[in-house]
Amino acid sequence: MAAEGDKLWGGRFVGSTDPILEILNSSIAIDQRLADVDIQASVAYAKALEKASILTKPELEKILSGLEKISEEVSKGVFVLNKSDEDIHTAIERRLKELIGDAAGKLHTGRSRNDQVVTDLKLFMKSSISVVSTHLLQLIKTLVERAAIEIDVILPGYTHLQKAQPIRWSQFLLSHAVALTRDSERLGEIKKRVNILPLGSGALAGNPLDIDRELLRSELDFASITLNSMDAISDRDYVVEFLFVATLLMTHLSRLAEDLIIYSTSEFGLVTLSDAFTTGSSLMPQKKNPDSLELIRGKAGRVLGRLVSIITVLKALPSTYNKDLQEDKEAVFDVVDTVTAVLQVATGVISTLQISKENMEKALTPEMLATDLALYLVRKGMPFRQAHTAVGKAVHLAETKGITINNLTLEDLKSISPLFASDVSQVFNVINSVEQYTALGGTAKSSVTTQIEQLRELLKKLKEQA
Repeated sequence: MAAEGDKLWGGRFVGSTDPILEILNSSIAIDQRLADVDIQASVAYAKALEKASILTKPELEKILSGLEKISEEVSKGVFVLNKSDEDIHTAIERRLKELIGDAAGKLHTGRSRNDQVVTDLKLFMKSSISVVSTHLLQLIKTLVERAAIEIDVILPGYTHLQKAQPIRWSQFLLSHAVALTRDSERLGEIKKRVNILPLGSGALAGNPLDIDRELLRSELDFASITLNSMDAISDRDYVVEFLFVATLLMTHLSRLAEDLIIYSTSEFGLVTLSDAFTTGSSLMPQKKNPDSLELIRGKAGRVLGRLVSIITVLKALPSTYNKDLQEDKEAVFDVVDTVTAVLQVATGVISTLQISKENMEKALTPEMLATDLALYLVRKGMPFRQAHTAVGKAVHLAETKGITINNLTLEDLKSISPLFASDVSQVFNVINSVEQYTALGGTAKSSVTTQIEQLRELLKKLKEQA
């Protein structure tokens, strides 16, 4: 075990750290993933130190050369971590000293791991949010384009998981696409708050060396600079926001998955999932399980757990930096990985599943047109509440006779209301039913076509901010 003096903070300590605490305190297994962005931030900080006359030109060149060498080692997978490396920042500084000598010790002048780690995490999240956004937009596009192709397919719409009214299959797909566009917009909003530079805030009081933070902002491509050093090193609002938006996104994906799981059962038989996104049973040869969708549904709980854990960590922290905040990186990394994988699987499922138009048509029962029958009476002048009651009586009469509502005779219907006439037969047509919902957002073909056009335009705008 390394002596305390070998650590970044070990000068005032005597003896060794308890070995179990050493393990608990170490974050290198998690934060080594920040190696690239840590080097990127160190390059910018070295330039700012040179401008502030803390580094000479030759020292700057040595540090930049050493950091470039470390970057090459990281990219090639040959960067070696030592047991004494507490975190990735320690590891890189230790390796820099091995490469260029004592000049490496000047790099940390005026900088704290408090502002170093939050800068690294923001750099990581800036690029990661863009990756997540790109995959999300691809899923939305897949839903929209499939909706355009299959616009003439009609199936039952459900409320309370009971057959409700006929809808277009495209309306169903677009309902999920629209929800996902809100997630995309929220990711764009988060990116604005991530894109604020904390480097130069020091441990909590700021930087005393006349460091040019505008230079740092420009070098690291941040949009603006944090206003208060104490807030800058303790702020994890953007982490919480990202985890919340990821949780909401996963909730939307989980609901889509649940719909498709139900639709793919033999009892419903409305869709069939591709073999590429299903698995079998170790015991029952006939099984074809929707594991891809079940995993999406399950991973939603995992992401929610990450959000709850970070909120719980933050809720009672005193001001500025506390070691509790070390929990943030693992949560972010895990959620980025989970959401990125889930979005790609969801896109694969949507692009490859097959619909059973025949089963969808078979599932369309006459009782689903009861609302249309009430609207028929409304158009004849009857108040809707009376029409609702009259059609309820018609449904009950059909059930009593053991027939479907469309098989009631005109005399049967007239016994309920004299407004029923021979043209009532036109009500029992699913095409007529869906085509009456022409208001914006409805399931008529004209309305669905408008939704598709609007979503295509929205996708163009969202792509620009991704």
